[in-house]
Amino acid sequence: MRIIENIISDRGSRYAVLGGPCASETEAREFLKALKRNKKFAKATHNSWGLLTADGPVKNDDGESGAGAIILRMLVSAGLADHIVVVTRWYGGKHLGGDRFRHVQDAVRIYLDAAQD
Repeated sequence: MRIIENIISDRGSRYAVLGGPCASETEAREFLKALKRNKKFAKATHNSWGLLTADGPVKNDDGESGAGAIILRMLVSAGLADHIVVVTRWYGGKHLGGDRFRHVQDAVRIYLDAAQD
């Protein structure tokens, strides 16, 4: 599991991005379960994720409407299959409007760039 924390901060909201090998929705649920053993991530407002599997795309917005679709779209563009990417947000008290979509995109881009290193 690769975790990149404190990548984006906006109006009190903080973001992290993480991911790792994952081949099915069942494995994704186990991945999230392991992630939430860490109290910090268990207390996050949103743990949105996307995964491309042999059976098709799987996503979960975790209350951050549209975030899973953004993650999936970027995974498709990158050609990254059997790898889950999770964008975590700790809500800071102020609504971000459309900026939250840009932050999800930026978080996934940071993760994908780091994965190439």
